[in-house]
Amino acid sequence: MTTLVQVSELRKIYQTGSINFEALRGISLEIAAGDFVAVMGQSGSGKSTLLQIIGGLDQSTSGWVQVGEHRLDKMNQTDLAVFRRDQVGFVFQFFNLVENLNVQANVELPALLSRSKSRKEIRRRSTELLERLGIVNQAHKHPWELSGGQQQRVAIARAFINTPRLLLADEPTGNLDSASGNEVLDILSEFNRQGQTILMVTHSADAAARAGYVLFIRDGQLVDRMPGGDDKSIAQRLVELR
Repeated sequence: MTTLVQVSELRKIYQTGSINFEALRGISLEIAAGDFVAVMGQSGSGKSTLLQIIGGLDQSTSGWVQVGEHRLDKMNQTDLAVFRRDQVGFVFQFFNLVENLNVQANVELPALLSRSKSRKEIRRRSTELLERLGIVNQAHKHPWELSGGQQQRVAIARAFINTPRLLLADEPTGNLDSASGNEVLDILSEFNRQGQTILMVTHSADAAARAGYVLFIRDGQLVDRMPGGDDKSIAQRLVELR
C-alpha cells in the first residue's frame, strides 16, 4: 500500500520558564493510505501533541513529518495554512463550530475560504454530506439548537467538505453519550471503508477497537502496536502500560 504519512524521530519540547517538558521523544511511524489508526495513552503521554504536529497545528522541536508530498518542516506558515485547509480534515472533542453560523454555513466555511470551487459546487457538496450524515433537515439550525451527537456530525461534514487526504480525530466521542458516540464511530468507519485515511486519538477502548490497529504511547514514546477489533484486549493492554 502507498504510504501517506511518514514521521521520523519526532521530538517536541515545551518550555515553561526554566523547565523543559519533553512531550515527544523520538517517535517514528508510517501510515498507509486507507488505514484507520487509533492512538492511545494516558493523559499527558503525548498523543494529542503527535496529532497536532502531523496536522500542521504545531511544530516539532526536531524530526520531521511528511504527508503525501508535503514535508511540513520545510513549509512556511502560509503554506501550512493551505495544507491544513486542503489536505487535512479535523474533528475535535468539543466540535468547534461557529455559533453564529447555521449548520450549512459551518460545513461550507472551509470550502469558501479555499475558493477552489464555485458556490454552487460547494452547496451541492455540503448538502450531499449533510444528507449522508442524516442531518440535512438541520441545515438551517444553529449549533446551540442541536444535540451533541448532531453537532459532531456537523463537524465531520465540515472536515470532509474539501475532500481531505487525511482525517485527524482528537477524542471525537469524548463529549458524547455512548449511543451518539457509537453513531459517530459508525460514520468514521464507513468513510474508512470507502478509502479515507483516519488517525484518531482516544481514551476509549471501544472507539480504538474500530481501528485497523492501535498505537500505544507512554511518556512521549511509541511502546506497542496491536490490531483493533477487540476492545477488552485493548483496554487490558492500556492498563498494563500504565
